[in-house]
Amino acid sequence: MAEPSAAEQRWLQAARDFAVRALPACPGPGGTELPPLDAVLRCVRSAGGGNLPLGYSFISISDLKHQQRTPCCSHLTWNTNRFKEWARQGRGALPYHSSLPRAYLILVGYLTDGRQEDKDGCLYVKDNTGVIPCELLHFELEWLESLFLFPSWAYIPQTDHSTAGYIEILVDPVPVNHLPKEASETIPVIYPALAEPLLVSRIPFKNRSKLSVAGELSRLSPLLCIQQKTFFFLFLKCFTSVVWVPVLVKKPNQLAWHHTLQLGHRYTITGLSISSLKKSGQRMFVTSVSSCLLPYCAEKVKEQALDSSWQGESSLSASLETTEHFTDSSELSVEEWPGSIKESKIISYVGTVTKILNAQAGLYELDSKVCLCLAYQQFLNSARGIRPGACVELIDVHLLQKPLASSPFIVLGACLKSTVLLRSFSRLSTPYHPPVASRNLYLQLLFRYNLGMPPYLWLVSLLETFKERFSCFFGHQRLLLSSIHRNPGPAEKFLVPILQAVVPDRREARDIYHEILAKIHHCPLQKVPSLSVLGRVAEQKGWEGFCPSQLLSPLDAQHMGTQELNRRLAWSYCTLSAGSFQPRLILLGVLRISSRRSSLQLQDSSGTLPCVISHRDGSPFANTALIGSLLQVENYQLVVERFIQSDFPSWEQLENSEHVREKKTSIYVQFYFEDVQVLHSVEGQIQKDPWSKNNTSSRKKNDGSSTSDLETPEAKVLKLEDPKPDPGGDEGCQRGQSSTGRTSCVSHLFLVTQKEGLMLRNYQLLREGGGEEQEPQCSFQATVLWLGRPQLCSHPRETESLPELEEASHGGGEGVTRQEALLLFMGKSLQWFPFLHQDGLYRFIVPHCSDLEVFDKLSFPPVPAEFQGRPSCPLCLPVQDNWHLQHVTWLPFPAEHQLAARAVLTGMDQRISSIPEILSNSFRGSLVSFSGEIVERTLCASPKNEKPSATLCLRKQKGSLLASDHSVKLSIAAAAGSPIALDIYIAATYLQHLRGLLPGAKILFQNLERKISRFHNVYCAYVASSCVTILSLPASHQLFTSSCAGRASSPSLVFISNLQHQLQALPQARILCHVSCVLTLSLQWVCSLCSSIFKEGRCTRHSPPCPSHSGVRQASARVLVEDGTGEALVLCRNQHVAAMLGLSLLEWEAVQSCVQSRGSLFIQYGEATGTGCVEELEDPIACYLRNLCRSSLICRPILLDFSLDRKPSKVLQPAPVQVRNFRCGEVEFVSQVRPRQSLLCLNVEEVGQKALCCLNRERIERISGHCQVGTTT
Repeated sequence: MAEPSAAEQRWLQAARDFAVRALPACPGPGGTELPPLDAVLRCVRSAGGGNLPLGYSFISISDLKHQQRTPCCSHLTWNTNRFKEWARQGRGALPYHSSLPRAYLILVGYLTDGRQEDKDGCLYVKDNTGVIPCELLHFELEWLESLFLFPSWAYIPQTDHSTAGYIEILVDPVPVNHLPKEASETIPVIYPALAEPLLVSRIPFKNRSKLSVAGELSRLSPLLCIQQKTFFFLFLKCFTSVVWVPVLVKKPNQLAWHHTLQLGHRYTITGLSISSLKKSGQRMFVTSVSSCLLPYCAEKVKEQALDSSWQGESSLSASLETTEHFTDSSELSVEEWPGSIKESKIISYVGTVTKILNAQAGLYELDSKVCLCLAYQQFLNSARGIRPGACVELIDVHLLQKPLASSPFIVLGACLKSTVLLRSFSRLSTPYHPPVASRNLYLQLLFRYNLGMPPYLWLVSLLETFKERFSCFFGHQRLLLSSIHRNPGPAEKFLVPILQAVVPDRREARDIYHEILAKIHHCPLQKVPSLSVLGRVAEQKGWEGFCPSQLLSPLDAQHMGTQELNRRLAWSYCTLSAGSFQPRLILLGVLRISSRRSSLQLQDSSGTLPCVISHRDGSPFANTALIGSLLQVENYQLVVERFIQSDFPSWEQLENSEHVREKKTSIYVQFYFEDVQVLHSVEGQIQKDPWSKNNTSSRKKNDGSSTSDLETPEAKVLKLEDPKPDPGGDEGCQRGQSSTGRTSCVSHLFLVTQKEGLMLRNYQLLREGGGEEQEPQCSFQATVLWLGRPQLCSHPRETESLPELEEASHGGGEGVTRQEALLLFMGKSLQWFPFLHQDGLYRFIVPHCSDLEVFDKLSFPPVPAEFQGRPSCPLCLPVQDNWHLQHVTWLPFPAEHQLAARAVLTGMDQRISSIPEILSNSFRGSLVSFSGEIVERTLCASPKNEKPSATLCLRKQKGSLLASDHSVKLSIAAAAGSPIALDIYIAATYLQHLRGLLPGAKILFQNLERKISRFHNVYCAYVASSCVTILSLPASHQLFTSSCAGRASSPSLVFISNLQHQLQALPQARILCHVSCVLTLSLQWVCSLCSSIFKEGRCTRHSPPCPSHSGVRQASARVLVEDGTGEALVLCRNQHVAAMLGLSLLEWEAVQSCVQSRGSLFIQYGEATGTGCVEELEDPIACYLRNLCRSSLICRPILLDFSLDRKPSKVLQPAPVQVRNFRCGEVEFVSQVRPRQSLLCLNVEEVGQKALCCLNRERIERISGHCQVGTTT
C-alpha cells in the first residue's frame, strides 16, 4: 500500500482529531478501548469509491449548530452534475426560490431516540459534542444507538437563530459497524378477528396472560403529549376482513416505533395486555415493557389457542355501525362566520408545500391552491420537514370548500384520525418556522372553545387583522401571547368576549380519546352542511337504499295481485341519523313557521327543512318565543318519505326498476327540544313566565305526572313589524293608531279547549276585488275559552304579566266572563297550527291597535240569530293575518268551575280513554281520544263503506303525494310489545299535514270517530274534528325501513273453550290442538290484474279481453281443529296451507305447477256445503289432494298461532250452545258444545313427542289449577 500524500496525511490527522473529540471509544474484544476511526474511514472509503474525500471535512454536532447559520446540504457520493440536476428539479415547483447550497461536510453520529429519562418520540443524531433533532423518510428500529455515516443530509437552522435547527436525512444512513440481528423463533399470535371480542371481556385484567397480536396496520395516530406523557395509538386490521383492534403505545423506549410503522404493512406485536380509559371505559390493547414490534412473517408465527385465563369469552364482536361518506361537493354561496354553514368530506391528498401561511396557527399552502390546517394535531416534532418544496401525503383529512367567503382556498384539515406523512424533503433554501408550543394564542383559543374549522379560520383572520393594526405599537409577539397567571394579552382581551358571544357555552370539551378510538368519526371538523345540500344527500341516500323486494315479505308478495302489490310499494320511508354520515352531520338553521305548509321549518340561505319538535317528557312543543332563533341540533332523525307510482305486473319483476314510473320524496327532520342548542335569539333575552315563580310543575298529565314547557315556561318579547293595511280590518284599529300617535297593541288571553286538524273546509275568503273565493280553503279551527278582558298596552313587554288569569281564578269582578269562541285559522294564520295545543294558555296580540272591542267586532254567529242563545253555538272569530300568537304557559291547576264551564260549553267529554276501553263492547262514545304507540303502518285502499266527503272529492289536494283513493292504516298499541292493538284509518288527503307517523312513535289522537264494522270489529277513523300530537319519537333501534316496528314476540298459550272471553284481549294467541279434518281446499292461479282465472299462461277473461300476462297463485283451506275443550274453524292461506297439509317446499311447488295448467282446483269434504267447481274424478292431482285431505296423516297434533278471523266469508250470528253425541268405543256421551270460533292461521308448527308431552303436562297443571280455584270459591 502506497504511502499517503501530504494532503492525505493532513486530512487523516484532522479525522483523528475529530474522532478523539466527537466519537466515543468502543470496547474491544480484550476489554481495551479502540477508537472507531478505522471503521469510519473504511466506511468513508467505501462510499467514495475507495478514495479519501479530501475535499470534505468532518464536522461535529456542536460546530454544526453554532457555526452554520444558513441552510445547506451535503452529498458525499454525488458529483457536480448529479447535484445540479437534483437542484434543478427542486426549483421546478417554486422557481422563485433558490436551491440549497452545497457544503462539503462529513457527518458521523449515533441515531438515538433521546435521553433515557426524557424520550419524546423524536429522533436525534448525537456525538460527544452534542445532540440535534433529525427527520428521516425511512427508519428501522435496529438503527437505534448505532454509529452511522450520513452520505446525504441537509441542515435547516431556525430563522431567528435563537435555538439550533435540525437535520434532514435525505438518503438512508450507512452503518459504520454491522447491525445486530434479531434471533428468529416461532411466535404464537392471535389475529384481530379473535382479539376484538376479548376487549369486551368481564374477566379482570390482572388475571390475564400477555398476548401477541398480528395484523395489518390500518391507521396510525399522531404522537400526543397529555399531562407530560407521550403516547400514540396504532390500529391492526385483520388480513381478510375490516375487523380492527386499537393498541396504545406509551412506553418511552417504544415511542420510536412511530417512525418505522408504515400503513398497509403487516406487523406482529408481542407482550400485549388489556387496559381501559378511566373516563369512558373504552378498552384497548396496551404494550408492556417486554413488548416487541416485529415485521409479520407467516413462516415465523403460529395461531395461538387461548389459555384458561381467556376461556368463557363471548364470541360476539361489537357490530360496526354503517357509515356513509358525504359525497356532495357543490360549492356554496356563504357569508362570513358566524352564521355560515359549511360542508366537508374526507379525502386523501398528495401535494407540495408552496408557502407557510401562518406557522403559529398551523396553516400551510399546498400546490398554490389548497390550505392545509395542522392546528388540530399537536405535532410534537415542531413540524420539522414541512418547508416550501416538501411533498406531503395526507390520509383521511377533512376537505372544506371555501370555509370563509374571504378565503380563496379549499381547506384540508387534519384531525386526530388523520395521518400526515412526509414523502420527500424540500431541495430549496427555504426558512423553517417552528410553531411555538407554549403561550400560543391560536392553539389556546382553539382548544379552549373547541372550535370547528370555519370559526377557527375566522379567529385567525381576526388575529391577523389585529396584529396588522397594532403590532407597530406593541410588537406582534407581545400582542399574541396567551394568558399566563390570569394576565391575558391585548389580543386575548379583544377576542375572548367575542368568542363567548358567538360560541355556545354548552359546547363540550374535546375528547381526544373518543376522537381517535370511536368507530364513528367524531371530531371538531365535523360537517355542518347547508340545508339544501343535506336535503339532496338525504334524498340520494334514500333512493340508493330503495329496493322494492325488501319492502315486502317474499311469502306475501308472491300472492299479491298487481293493484295490491303496487299500492303496498307506493309509500315507504327510511331514516338517517347524525351518525349515519362520516363524520357526523350537525343541523344548523333558523326556526321559522310556514303558513303555506302549516309546519315548523329550519331555514338557512340555501333552503328550508320541515321539522317536528317534541319534548322528552311527552309535552307538546309550543314555545312561540323561539321563532326566528338560530338552532343547532346534533341528535336528530332525518326522515325520507318515498312515494312511487309503479306498474309491477307481479312480484317476480320487483328487481326491474323500469316499472317505477314516477318517484317523489318528502324530507323532514324530527328531534327533541332537549337536544337543541339555541345559538342566537331574535331579540334580547327570553322572558320568564310569571307563573314560574310559584309553579315549577306547570302542566299535569292525566296520570298525575308533571311535565313542563322548556323546564320553566318562557315567553319572549315579540318584535312587531308594521303590517300591511288590511282592507277588511276594523276601523277602530286604524283610528286608534292615528289618535294615540304611538305604538300600542291589544292582547287577549285564552285557553285552548279543543283543536281540530287541517283540512279543506268550505269557508269563503274575500279577494282583493271584493269577491269571494269559491274553492274550499285549507284551514283549521280551535275552540277556546276567553279569560278576562282584552288588555291595552303601549308596548308588547307589558304583556308579560297575567292579570286576566288572576281575575278569572278569583271569580273576577262585575262583567268578568269566560266566554267560549271558535277561532277560524285561514291564510297566513295557518302558521300557528304547530304551536296551538289543547290545555295551553295563549295570548293574541293585535299590533298597532287600541280598540279593546276588536275581537268582538270581528266575531260573527255561525248559525242564524234565533239559535244564538244556545250555549253550544259559540261565536266565530276569523284570526287575522297580522295577529301574533304568544304561548304563555300550560294552565297549572285550573279551578273546578273552569273545568265545569269547559265541559258545559263544549258539550263533549275531553277524557283520554285507554285502548282496551275503546275496544270494549260496553263503550258508548262516538268521538274518542287516546294515546298509543304505532306498531304498524300500512297503505291500503279506502274502506268500501267509507265515502269521502264531497269537499275531498273535488280535486286532488295540492301537495298530496298519494292518490285520493288511498288510506293509511295505523295499528296502535297501548305500549311497546302490548298484544292489544286498535286500527286507525286516515285518508290520504289528510296525510300531507301529518308528519312523524312512524312505527315506534307515541301519538296522542284526539276526537277520532269510533266505528264498528259489519263484522263487529272496532276501528277508528280520522275525521274533520280529529287532531294528532307527537308525544315521543321512535327510539333509534325501532327505526326500520319497513312499515312495521314489530309486534309481541310470542303469543300466549290458550284453550279453545276460553276464546269466547279472551279474543278481544288477545288478538293473537296460540293453541295446542289436533287437526280433525280439512273441510275445503281451494288452489287457483288468478290474473294479477283483474283476478280472473289464469290458465296456460294467459288470463281467461274475454269480455273485455285482459292484456295481462302475469298470474299469481293463491291457496286457501278451512280446517277443523280441536284441543279437548272445544272446536274451531281455521282459515289457512297460501304457505300456511302447505304447512297444514304437511307438504314440503318441493312437494308444494310441484302441486302448484300442476294446478297452473288447469287454472283452479276446489275440493270439499265432509260437512262442508260450499259452492264451487267439484274436482274431476279423473284428474290425478285432484285425486291426490282429495286422498291427502282424507288421510290420517294430516290428523296430527300441531302448535297453531292464530288471530280472530275479523272478516269471515259471511257474518255469523251468535249461535246458542248445542248438544252433541260423542262415542268412544262402545260408550256414548252427550255434551254441550259451544259454537265453533272462526280463526285465521298465522303459523303452523309441528310438535315432536317430547314437546307434546311437555305441553300436555302444562295444560293439565293449568286445568288442575282452575279446578282448585273453582273449588275454593
